[in-house]
Amino acid sequence: MKKIAFATAAVTLLLTGAASAADLAARPYTKAPVAMASVYNWGGFYIGVNGGGGWADKCWDIYNNLGAVVAPAFREGCHTASGATVGGQVGYRWQASNWVFGLEAQGNWADFTGSNSSLFFLGATNRTKVDAFGLFTGQVGYSWNNVLWYVKGGAAVARDKYEGVITGTGIVFDRASETRWGAVVGTGIEFGFTPNWSLALEYDHLFMGSRDVSFYNAIAPVGAFSRGETIRQDIDMVTARINYRFGGPIVAKY
Repeated sequence: MKKIAFATAAVTLLLTGAASAADLAARPYTKAPVAMASVYNWGGFYIGVNGGGGWADKCWDIYNNLGAVVAPAFREGCHTASGATVGGQVGYRWQASNWVFGLEAQGNWADFTGSNSSLFFLGATNRTKVDAFGLFTGQVGYSWNNVLWYVKGGAAVARDKYEGVITGTGIVFDRASETRWGAVVGTGIEFGFTPNWSLALEYDHLFMGSRDVSFYNAIAPVGAFSRGETIRQDIDMVTARINYRFGGPIVAKY
């Protein structure tokens, strides 16, 4: 009887364990977490410096000499004023997905100089210097993470100085200056090498148009009207730029 009771208890225990194992729920499926990709943030205020070179194409047509009208205006000649430039910029950018929009103001000192022999005054040289300019532009760009390509356009202003020089002696016999407004278009490629610092290479073309410029004597009688010139000008410029941005750090994108 003891043997029968022990066998019965053993069978009962095995059946109970099997039923309990069958009642256990299967392990639930859990989805792996979505990976996060870091995306460079181009938004925010920024400030920077730039430096490079440029060239200004100038053509002079005299239309008045000592108060006497020159008609038709006489082409005195053209030259390219070239040299170095250095300055700074400040701006703000907004980012929407890969698109970047911005506003920027830039101011530069320049030393673009050039000259040509006058075809109207024998033995005289016309000399030009662009010593400063400013740009006020809007930007539209497209980013590939920390690489940004952009185009820009807006208003430009340049400070120009002109001189008539006696070629053999270098004596300045008359001079003029002006602040000229025009338009600018440009493009650049910018690389973010830390969350807040970036480097860029930019090309700009300034459409400065034609202006009538009055010259005044630099020798006796000093200050008297000398001549009137119509001067046409376009400026091209290539600069390297470094910017510090006050915007947020690299952000995560799912």
